[in-house]
Amino acid sequence: MLQQISGTFFGLAIGDALGVPVEFKTRAYLQDNPITDMIGYGSWNQPPGTFSDDSSLTFCTAESLINGYDLQQMAKTFLKWYTEGYWTAHGKFFDIGHTTRRALHRFSQGTSPTLTGGFEDFENGNGSLMRISPVAFYVANEMDIEKRYQMVKEVSTITHQHFRSIFACFIYVEFMRVLMTTSDKMLAYQRLQNTIQSFLAVRNFSPAEIKLYKRVIDGVIPTVNENEINASGYVVNTLEAAIWCFLTTNSYEECVLKAVNLGEDTDTTGVVAGALAGLHYGYEAIPAKWIQALARHEDILSLSERFQAALNFQPA
Repeated sequence: MLQQISGTFFGLAIGDALGVPVEFKTRAYLQDNPITDMIGYGSWNQPPGTFSDDSSLTFCTAESLINGYDLQQMAKTFLKWYTEGYWTAHGKFFDIGHTTRRALHRFSQGTSPTLTGGFEDFENGNGSLMRISPVAFYVANEMDIEKRYQMVKEVSTITHQHFRSIFACFIYVEFMRVLMTTSDKMLAYQRLQNTIQSFLAVRNFSPAEIKLYKRVIDGVIPTVNENEINASGYVVNTLEAAIWCFLTTNSYEECVLKAVNLGEDTDTTGVVAGALAGLHYGYEAIPAKWIQALARHEDILSLSERFQAALNFQPA
């Protein structure tokens, strides 16, 4: 379990740090100037190994869950990141999504975290998907899929409460959950499809919304050509791109470099793909030079250990 947790946490943060210097760069630019190693500065003028809001909010999620599931406390932890630089790479945040900013402002004004998230169509960026991975470990032993869905929904809702964002998080958490016990990733993907299809069969979700995830649910994604993969910050695109990178590569390193070199929202694609690859291949499969280059790597290892210890005491 610790291999999987630390693999996930380092996997996503390194994907983030690889992507930060080239965020917003086009795919064409990165085809000519591919990322092959950890670099610095660039888009955000940050030193090598710097992770962004994506990793910070993931670590805030994990930190909150160590003390048990409390949505109010989790939102307070997010606000601490926003106002005090908590769990940032260097003491101050340098990036935040518009939907997340508005949600945290609402929370700071006293709105319940069950109501703070954006719910409009245009508020379906990847801001809750990027931070949801710790929830997969928290619900790993919960056999009731309705309860898993409800927790994912609530955690997403702090910043993103549109069904589209929630459902992306749910698919992703379910995939991670299957990967924890299935060593063959293509078999894990098939099991994910079966789980989601069975879940949908007894729910009355909007067919138009479900159709947006058709390529993921129907198992088409691994066969799609790169030119049909969009790496923008739209939550549907991020989920597709991350799963595609994971299923079409054979190592952690290959997966995250492929994700970052898709261009556009490079750090978040790196995070969402990197968590899958880190979970699947494990901490020891991540290049040691990248772990050492990552900001706060000792703190991240400590968080992994504390998170695992807390899960061991979690009631089944």
